[in-house]
Amino acid sequence: MSNQQPLQLGTQPKSIPSHGTPYGRGRGVTYDPNNPNPYMVSRGMIELFMQCPRCFWLAARLKIKRPSGPPFKINSAIDELLKKEFDVHRAKNKAHPLMESYHIDAVPFAHDDLDKWRHNFTGVQYWHEATNLFVTGAIDDVWQYPNGELIVVDYKATSKKDEVSIDADWQISYKRQMEVYQWLLRQNGFVVTNTSYFVYCNGKTDKEAFDAQMEFDIKLIPYEGKDDWVEPVLLRLKECLDGDMPEIGTAAMGGPCDFCTYAKQRTEMTLKAIQKPKTA
Repeated sequence: MSNQQPLQLGTQPKSIPSHGTPYGRGRGVTYDPNNPNPYMVSRGMIELFMQCPRCFWLAARLKIKRPSGPPFKINSAIDELLKKEFDVHRAKNKAHPLMESYHIDAVPFAHDDLDKWRHNFTGVQYWHEATNLFVTGAIDDVWQYPNGELIVVDYKATSKKDEVSIDADWQISYKRQMEVYQWLLRQNGFVVTNTSYFVYCNGKTDKEAFDAQMEFDIKLIPYEGKDDWVEPVLLRLKECLDGDMPEIGTAAMGGPCDFCTYAKQRTEMTLKAIQKPKTA
């Protein structure tokens, strides 16, 4: 099924040597500085480290994780349907109409490991020898130019009156997400273009009624990725794992990390309540 083109001269697929079974997934499994096996670090954990080293350290070393909200099931459903839709054209080695409307001379990339790359518990994988970290990231899609170069594609969904973009400060996480995927594929020996695309779906609310269906405007947003930050961040991340609890990071909208600030304030108030003399 694969339509993978030969790699450009000078590149070689980087196979993962025998280095022990990676660990880090599963309830109660924490990072152990004395464990010689590779420690698994997902794309999401890299993003957590970028946002707040302390939250990352607590999650990796003590399994104390940030509180999470309910899963975005509608967004997940849109992702799943888009994958099925692009897979139809992938099987035919034909461009999707969205690609044609934006004059992108490419087709959805067919590869035997695509399902694995898309799965949250496997993803695209690479053993980073310098840190002994086993880096993973689950992609949404990959397209391919006629010259064999790969294009990383990510699906996003929202519903807003304004036109969708990736210009907000907090969307730096979207851009880093793309760049980690580009880095992972390159470490696996693929030739990857810097240009990536967001397939951004915006739910329309200007209809007279719901009628058990939702319509979307779909916009293709290009982004020029630059993955040269990934390597030094992995080195810093490893230092963080091996060290004592670090300082708190910065919230998405500025200021100290919201989660750490809440934890500090709650702890202080709890201690005051415990230490307060009880009235008879």
